Amino acid sequence: MARKFPLHPKHPERVCWGCDNYCPTDSLQCGNGSSRTQHPIELLGDEWYKEGDWGIEVPEDQTAR
Repeated sequence: MARKFPLHPKHPERVCWGCDNYCPTDSLQCGNGSSRTQHPIELLGDEWYKEGDWGIEVPEDQTAR
């Protein structure tokens, strides 16, 4: 089963978000490229999950942020 994708991670810049491994930036395991995949919050801002169709169920307690 895949992990739940965090809506607001504390330090998204420390992790590669390209697959379910969520590797540290200095130890990428999947080999899908030479750099890490950014979390959408880094590209689109705090309300990134409201843009587009991510297929993520947002709990009601987190929508009021």
